[in-house]
Amino acid sequence: MEGVEITGPLLDRFDEILTPKALAFVATLHREFDTTRRELLAVRDERQARLSAGGTLDFLPETRQVRESEWRVAPPAPGLEDRRVEITGPVDRKMTINALNSGAKVWLADFEDANAPTWENTISGHLNLRDALDRTIDFSSGGKDYVLKPDEELATVVVRPRGWHLPDKHVLVDGSEISGSLLDFGLYFFHCARRQLDKGRGPYFYLPKMESHLEARLWNDVFVRAQELLGVPHGTIRATVLIETYPAAFEMEEILYELRDHSAGLNAGRWDYLFSVIKKFRTRGREFLLPERNSVTMTAPFMRAYTELLVRSCHKRGAHAIGGMAAFIPSRRDPEVNKVALEKVRADKTRESGDGFDGSWVAHPDLVPICREVFDGVLGERPNQLDRLREDVHVTAEDLLAVSKTPGQITETGLRNNVDVALRYLAAWMGGLGAVAIHNLMEDAATAEISRSQIWQWIHNDIELADSGAVVTRELVERIITEELAKIAGEPGYDEGLYAQATALFKEVALDDDFAEFLTLPAYARMQ
Repeated sequence: MEGVEITGPLLDRFDEILTPKALAFVATLHREFDTTRRELLAVRDERQARLSAGGTLDFLPETRQVRESEWRVAPPAPGLEDRRVEITGPVDRKMTINALNSGAKVWLADFEDANAPTWENTISGHLNLRDALDRTIDFSSGGKDYVLKPDEELATVVVRPRGWHLPDKHVLVDGSEISGSLLDFGLYFFHCARRQLDKGRGPYFYLPKMESHLEARLWNDVFVRAQELLGVPHGTIRATVLIETYPAAFEMEEILYELRDHSAGLNAGRWDYLFSVIKKFRTRGREFLLPERNSVTMTAPFMRAYTELLVRSCHKRGAHAIGGMAAFIPSRRDPEVNKVALEKVRADKTRESGDGFDGSWVAHPDLVPICREVFDGVLGERPNQLDRLREDVHVTAEDLLAVSKTPGQITETGLRNNVDVALRYLAAWMGGLGAVAIHNLMEDAATAEISRSQIWQWIHNDIELADSGAVVTRELVERIITEELAKIAGEPGYDEGLYAQATALFKEVALDDDFAEFLTLPAYARMQ
């Protein structure tokens, strides 16, 4: 393929995905849109410089007309009318079958935070999705066979490509690394758009990590061009945007507007949102200092403002509002752990359904029934709550920025938990796993980002730990790293090589003076 170089190995069946026509398609998208993508990433850097210099975030005066004028997004597409429970997970073969069979209305097929982007994971994921649509997928493990239920019982597939900031070093176009976003989107759209349409659905997407309506405009331009290139009708693609960065919270309606012909709503990406709060205002002292992550709940004032505004913004425009991730993992061995997890999930989903959300996320098939039960209790036979306009909600910029009102402490226990979780997750990620069950929680890249960025922030603010009285310093964190590693080393399955890589990476992104924009960038550079 002229101008396209594959640097990753061509493993079994990879030629079925990396066809000349598919590569020509993604190369066209890259050539037409990568310059704009890079320009928008530079705009992110400029905004960060302004915030670090004392600036703030606010609703944009230049887009006031969009917020105040009358318009609506496209009506819900087939398979997306009812989204009361959605399951998320990576695109490995077992998860593909289990998620589709889970009883959820939607499966977020994840090439992003729940997927370690090895070359094998990426291309195998596209094979798995195509095989699932062709009903040729199966899986066997431990004497158990996994097969798909009938089509009418399967979840609707919604693919999450990587964020705009991530490249894929295994595909070069004219000598440059291709955008991971465009590769993931392009390969799925090329191979599966028609397959989905033949099944009465369509090519649907979740869009992560965006920071502005201009980034949403770029996605819309990509959608328009992709549909033109393959002869797919305009508006066939539908996309749900994760509001998981602090700047995006101030541009919700504008983001919906830019994607209005292709919009399927917004999602409250709570974990990345917390990470973004820390990242954007990391140099601003204690005004934007969060307590340890396990004590930050969705009832914190600034988080309530964010979710309430999301529901109002969506329903005002006829778009779905989808709630956040229930990260708890049920335990089939410990009834008490299981009881606590289910109670917390029920409380979380009860709050969301009561606030007007149209559905919500879970990370495990065993949590699908409880999420469905809660939303069934509010929705009944209705597919959604789009008629709840939430005109009682009035959120100001000050409400969104009220981080200092968040209750909670910073303790040595919390510090140790951040170190432990980050090390375990990064070791798994370097080994090819992107979604990892740790201490009965499903951890992904977003929660690892919170862990490392909190430690960075605590070090730079000389935080005194509430339980021990110690001040958080690099030396203290390095000692705790050594102690936590010693505990992990005694566990079954410990891999010294992976933990050595994880430790080096963690020290780089948590202890260096310079703050890494995303830990996945230096991590991916280390990945084969």
